[in-house]
Amino acid sequence: MNRDPMSNASFVGLELLATAVVVVDRDLRVSYVNPAAESLLALSGRALRGQRFSELFSNADTFEEKLANALVEERGFWDQSLSLSRASHETLDLNCIVTPIDPGGDRLLIELRHIEQRLRVEREEQQMTQHLANRELIRNLAHEIKNPLGGLRGSAQLLERELDRPDLREYTQVIIKEADRLQALMDRMLTPHRLPHAVTMNIHEVCERVRSLILAEFPRGLRVLRDYDTSIPEFQGDREQLIQAVLNIVRNAAQALQAARAGTDPGAKDGGEIRLCTRVVRQITLAKRRYHLALELQVVDNGPGIPAAIRDTIFFPLVSGRDGGSGLGLTLAQTFVQHHHGVIECSSRPGRTTFSIILPLKAVNEAKIGHS
Repeated sequence: MNRDPMSNASFVGLELLATAVVVVDRDLRVSYVNPAAESLLALSGRALRGQRFSELFSNADTFEEKLANALVEERGFWDQSLSLSRASHETLDLNCIVTPIDPGGDRLLIELRHIEQRLRVEREEQQMTQHLANRELIRNLAHEIKNPLGGLRGSAQLLERELDRPDLREYTQVIIKEADRLQALMDRMLTPHRLPHAVTMNIHEVCERVRSLILAEFPRGLRVLRDYDTSIPEFQGDREQLIQAVLNIVRNAAQALQAARAGTDPGAKDGGEIRLCTRVVRQITLAKRRYHLALELQVVDNGPGIPAAIRDTIFFPLVSGRDGGSGLGLTLAQTFVQHHHGVIECSSRPGRTTFSIILPLKAVNEAKIGHS
């Protein structure tokens, strides 16, 4: 007779959690792991089940003693800084919650969350909050600037008709052309609010289009390398928005490399190189939603790196590390990626800057995952 109030069927709900869950029996042997735990521990459930928890790691003896005490005393505990090491694997820095799930101390449920995962969720939340503020700022700023621009341009045209000297008309033409340039800039600032027009597409179509555009724009001294995972499936997305997002990132990299080669940057490196790398990511949480499958597109360059002064604000509107830059390229890229429920991440040091675009391919379900 099964006296367990929590049978294996009760674990079905745990399959959808972003948190890694491991259940151990009274002998501290693994009896259940969810997909997130398989991903975290880099082993299948079949390989994990039946093993003692301490056998999975080289430094888990102290932690196993705590587990044994939790069984005896029928009480849980919380460890905010648990470090577990596996042979030939990097150390896992984890938050851990241990909870007895059976009367009589038969089983423990162990929740493991990578500290980096928690930090990533926090970064995404901050990014989304900042994005909403940026979008409202851009909308208001664009409308406020567009209104007087029309008046300036019209006045310059009227003035030009009254001028008899052709040399003076050069000045009115400067006003008209600059007004047109600002008008185009304002239109670009308002464009991102168009929702995506989804079609079936492949990320490599985007990469190849961007690659051809960049090589045409920078025909000398730049190599754009491919490192594609051709098994990435097609997905629904707005081709033009994603091309523009990737193009903005790659163009920024190419311009930084060009400036370095011209000797205007002390961190210059010979041989400008940009690498487009695509990979599949499994079991990932984006904006509190769990996905079975996502794609990651990395744009990696060997340039001087992003200046430290703007590294934390590069996605803010009007922030640019280049003289004459509008500071909108990365803001637009972030907006277009977020329209596809994805995220952009960046890491930079001299000699290597990486922008990672992560786009979901398949959700676990339509329900959002909370902090669990």
